[in-house]
Amino acid sequence: MIKALFKRFRHGPPQPPMVIEPDMPEPTLWAPVSQGCTQGQMEEPHYSYWCDRIREVPRMHRKQWEFCFILQALKTHGMLEEGRKALGFGVGMEPLAAIFADRGVSVLATDLEPEEAMGKGWVSTDQHAQSKQALNDRNICDPARFDEMVDFRFMDMNAIDPGLSGQFDFVWSACAFEHLGSIMHGLEFVVNSVKCLKPGGVAVHTTEFNCSSDKETLDNASTVLFRQRDFLLLQRRLEAMGCEMDFNFNLGEQPLDHYIDRPPYSVDEHLKLQIMRWTVTSFGLIVKKKAEDA
Repeated sequence: MIKALFKRFRHGPPQPPMVIEPDMPEPTLWAPVSQGCTQGQMEEPHYSYWCDRIREVPRMHRKQWEFCFILQALKTHGMLEEGRKALGFGVGMEPLAAIFADRGVSVLATDLEPEEAMGKGWVSTDQHAQSKQALNDRNICDPARFDEMVDFRFMDMNAIDPGLSGQFDFVWSACAFEHLGSIMHGLEFVVNSVKCLKPGGVAVHTTEFNCSSDKETLDNASTVLFRQRDFLLLQRRLEAMGCEMDFNFNLGEQPLDHYIDRPPYSVDEHLKLQIMRWTVTSFGLIVKKKAEDA
């Protein structure tokens, strides 16, 4: 399988390893913290389990990993239980709201107004949800149950309704907050999303991570690339708010962790890719808001 995948990475020779923290063990999906996408996680049984639940065949692709990471992180923290209440941001056409509804979680799913999304090109590329029904197009959840458990509204991630503060057991977004215009706006979004949590709640977000530099990066653009330093700044801000975050910056030590896809990108498989002069992968963030009695 690995040899076959190598043939798909046809846009250049192998690149040297990019291990930011070599003393950290490789991250696992079994016990996720805030971590990047790696080959090893995709070979764990939990990855195949969640791929089956979202009605996809497992493949070595970082976007699929993002869904599996979010689901496993929430499962690990006891959030996928009947009676929970969830808030999703920039939900697009993702299957997560349907998974949550099927497990008895009450969901408020949000996305950008259609006119704004069209201007950004997200409608034409199926990255935007225009109705609640579109979130269950894989028939993951019984339609009647889905209609009962899920509400949908338009909302700008840069202007979260303050009336949602403290209302949810968990919040999530999948590869969305790098599109808010700047690194500052992205970090501010994560902070504001955590304000929507009840005490003891959990926020899980995935985004783009700059593997090749902790200094220069892509900022003030339609897509920005977060660095390790940005995440550590976010950690300090959130800890000051009474939240907890743990990081693993080991970016993988297996063969596919060292290969970088270049444009035109592979449709089916890639863990890391080149955006301009930077190497990028998906990174997941887990934020735990302390309980009131902690």
